Amino acid sequence: MLQKLLILALAGGLGTLTRYGLSGFVQWLHGTSFPLGTVIVNIVGCFFVGLCLTLFENQWSMSGETRLFILVGFFGAFTTFSALIYETGELMQSSRWMFAAANVVFQNILGFFALFGGIMFGRIF
Repeated sequence: MLQKLLILALAGGLGTLTRYGLSGFVQWLHGTSFPLGTVIVNIVGCFFVGLCLTLFENQWSMSGETRLFILVGFFGAFTTFSALIYETGELMQSSRWMFAAANVVFQNILGFFALFGGIMFGRIF
């Protein structure tokens, strides 16, 4: 168990640093007020999670620890959006359409409510 936690911590750190670097570079390069860096990180993360899943299942034999390092640790920290998309895709592949739709809708709508609720709560103090 300790080994898994260390793997996740290392991979998560690398994913976070990569997200920060790529997002910041894209923002600097384009100089826009639109969060293009975050968009690029999220789309790149989703693409590579899909690619890795396919290659791990069909082409490459990977240990559980390696899959954990790459998919959960690195990409989990690189972008949690990829986790949302992956889990929604899993629901869709198993024909659980209502759950897939609910996952996207609830996380987005409730996320906004939580954000603004936190802002309002923070203004009280």
